[in-house]
Amino acid sequence: MNGQFDLSAMLSAPAQTAVQQIPCEQLKPYHNHKFELYTGERLDDMVASIKENGVLSPIIVQPDGDDYEILIGHNRWNASKIAGLPSVPAIIKTGLSKDEAEMYVIESNVMQRGFENLRISEQAAAVALRHSEMFSQGKRNDIFRELALMENPESATSDPVGMKSAPDVNDNIGEHYGLGRSTVVRLIRINKLIDELKVLVDSGDIAIRTGVELSFISDDTQAVIAECAEEAKIDMKTAKMLRSSADNEGNIDRYTVESIISGEDSEAKPKPKSVKISNDTYTKYFSEGVKAKEITETIEKALAFYFENMEEN
Repeated sequence: MNGQFDLSAMLSAPAQTAVQQIPCEQLKPYHNHKFELYTGERLDDMVASIKENGVLSPIIVQPDGDDYEILIGHNRWNASKIAGLPSVPAIIKTGLSKDEAEMYVIESNVMQRGFENLRISEQAAAVALRHSEMFSQGKRNDIFRELALMENPESATSDPVGMKSAPDVNDNIGEHYGLGRSTVVRLIRINKLIDELKVLVDSGDIAIRTGVELSFISDDTQAVIAECAEEAKIDMKTAKMLRSSADNEGNIDRYTVESIISGEDSEAKPKPKSVKISNDTYTKYFSEGVKAKEITETIEKALAFYFENMEEN
C-alpha cells in the first residue's frame, strides 16, 4: 500500500479542510515520530507512482512556527523529495492537543502497515496510546473515522457509524490488536523505556521481558544502562539485579550500574565479617564511655603489634 487514494472522495467529507500545496522544505517530521520510513522496493514503488501520478493523497500537518510538522504522510513527503517535487498537497490541522496529534501519527501507521508488521517499540507506542484515557470517546472516534476514510473513502457511506477501524474507547485492547492480556501489559511497560533501549529491544539484543524489568528504572539511569549495553549484554538476571538496586525513584548510581552489568556486583564480593569479644575482655581493656571508633583503632594497633612480633620470632 502506498497510502494514496481518490482525492475527490476525501474532499467531499465535511470534516476536512482545504488542501494546500506546501513546499517540501517547509515540512519536517513529527517530533516524536516512532516509525521507520519505507526503504527498498516499497519506497521505489512509491517514488515511481508519484513521478507518474503526483501525490494523490494529501498529507496531514500541523503548524509549527513558520514551518509545518507532519502528522500523516512521512513516506509520501520523503518519496516526493526523492521524486524531485517542489511541494506536497497537505491538509493543515490547527488547534490539536498533543495527545490528538499523537493519535493521528500512531494510528495512521497502524492502519497502513498492519499491527503485526510493526517493530516492538512501535507496537508498544500504539498499545500505550489506546490504553491511556487521553480525551473523550467522541473526539477519539472522530479521529478514527477520519483515518478510516483516508484508507477507504467508501467507508464514509457504507458504514458511517460502526466502522471496524473506529473502535470504541472501552473496547478491549488485546482483542483490538489480537494480543493476550500479558502481552498488552508488557508492551505498555516497553513504551516507558528510553529510545536507546527501545532500539535494543527491536533488534533483539534485549529481550522483551528484560526490557520490562528495565522500564521500572528512571530515565537517567536507563541512559547509563544503554551506554553499558554497548559493551555487555543485559539479560534477565542482570535486569532484575538492577531493578532491585534502584531507590524509590528508580535511580541507581553509575558505579553500581557498571558493577552489576560487568559482573562485579556486591554479591560477588566477600561479605564483611564481624567478631565478638566477651564482656570480661571488654571491661578488662576498655572503660565505659569509650567510642566504638577508638576501640576499633586500639584493636587494629594491637593486632598489628602482635603479628609483627610473630614474624620477628
